[in-house]
Amino acid sequence: MQLTAPATVCAVRAQGETGTLVRLLTVEAGLVGAFVAGGRGRQLRPVLIPGNRVSAEIATRGAGGLAYARVELLASRAPFLSEPLPAAAIGWLTTLTAATLPERHPYPALHSALEAALDAVCHAPSARGWVPALLGYERLLLRDLGYGEGAVDADPAVQIARQGAVIARHLFAERPLAERGRDVMGARERLADLIVRMAG
Repeated sequence: MQLTAPATVCAVRAQGETGTLVRLLTVEAGLVGAFVAGGRGRQLRPVLIPGNRVSAEIATRGAGGLAYARVELLASRAPFLSEPLPAAAIGWLTTLTAATLPERHPYPALHSALEAALDAVCHAPSARGWVPALLGYERLLLRDLGYGEGAVDADPAVQIARQGAVIARHLFAERPLAERGRDVMGARERLADLIVRMAG
């Protein structure tokens, strides 16, 4: 695979002394795992933050081998991570994406919806402005993975709770990595608690 494209950083994990393994969501190739040399260094550490939009050059050595990536920052969402509610929303959206999408399967509508939801979280004046985008992304992800469209309710607090139950049941309950699923859903529960508290 040889690809140069905009991508959304969805997950980052240290690898070796200075490198990182990243999961990037692209339009053309979907979710791609890749190694970034020097990803933990001073220059790249602020670039490789979940939620950031980057320009990625991705190449694979050999069929089915690990991809390598070089990245440049296009848009940073790091300034919004200092506030608990936007930070929780950005963390949930990127964690959900990294934990559920199969690698190298394109979901162009999901890519666009994720970017729109992240933009809404960062630029809406309050959570009321971005909660519909977040719930819409969850519904689209459920639909594209073959589980229907999630829950719909006029009361956002009720919908957040109902849709969380749908996500937990369909995406994590019966997977081999159920323990990891509980960790992922814990991030959503914290987000839901913050939203309900701030709405109250």
